[in-house]
Amino acid sequence: MSENQNTNNGNYQRSGNDRGRFNRPRSNKEWKLIEKMVTSSQDEHRKARRWGIFFKSLTFVYLFVMLMVFSPGMWGSSGVSANKPHTALVDLKGAIMDDSEASADRLVSGLREAFEAEHSKGIIIRVNSPGGSPVQSGLVYREVQRLKQQYPEKKVYAVITDIGASGAYYISASADEIYADPASLVGSIGVVSDGFGFVGVMDKVGVERRVYTSGTNKAMLDPFSPEDPKQKEFFASILTDVHQQFIDAVKEGRGDRIKDDEIVFSGLFWSGRQALELGLVDGLASPGQVAREIVGEEDIVDYTPRVSPFDAFTGRLGVAMADHVMASLGIGTITLK
Repeated sequence: MSENQNTNNGNYQRSGNDRGRFNRPRSNKEWKLIEKMVTSSQDEHRKARRWGIFFKSLTFVYLFVMLMVFSPGMWGSSGVSANKPHTALVDLKGAIMDDSEASADRLVSGLREAFEAEHSKGIIIRVNSPGGSPVQSGLVYREVQRLKQQYPEKKVYAVITDIGASGAYYISASADEIYADPASLVGSIGVVSDGFGFVGVMDKVGVERRVYTSGTNKAMLDPFSPEDPKQKEFFASILTDVHQQFIDAVKEGRGDRIKDDEIVFSGLFWSGRQALELGLVDGLASPGQVAREIVGEEDIVDYTPRVSPFDAFTGRLGVAMADHVMASLGIGTITLK
């Protein structure tokens, strides 16, 4: 049988010529084509490797620049080096609470670095805060007092921008001098704790409150139960004691510069110009003016610890959860306001 296509079974069979064609060596043209393909593949591999090295180097440079920019104490807002005489700056910004940008841990960390810096000639605490936790405020106040004793040659200046009230003023009182803008809000030396009562609402809805305790006062200030006059009086004594701590700190820090008038400690706040008349501040000036005209070093280096976006988010989340728990227990957080 010849090796041709068989019409009966549809099979294809190669002829002898076909077999010879498959066995013959490749031509020069085919080898050149293969060589070209291999060379092209190697070139592409080299290019990919070069681009990989380029992007890795670019990433390294970017991370290095970010490290330099955000390293506390390395550079000021104007790119000023910390290796020459300068004014140190620490920001007190936002609500003073644990795990916030204005927590005692962060502020104390920045202040210690500012005091310890060899070339810092004075420290400015730039204040823009409505207040917050009396505990956090007291921790910062006492640390500033300690650092001032350790580094008596370096003075501290609190400079209030938009607002320096309540706990923020508590911290400001630890400075050697306080300055503000004529339109700044200053003062609010007082303590507050707020919450809600739902007894009337429950009566209208027809809901019965059931709470079981192992102590007579364990459910004190429960928002779903009527107020107990004795418990209310007891909690008021706590607020009074915290308020007195605030007053004592301000008097210690300000001395005889503050006006001897009970209205100063009533919780009211004033403009910067009015605060100057009451002795709450020593003058009207901006941070730049204080650095230039009082410290004598116009160059400013920022020692404020940086907060990553993730830490800021988790910090706010933690504060929100804590507030929710306190509210569910019927206990309002005590804040300096």
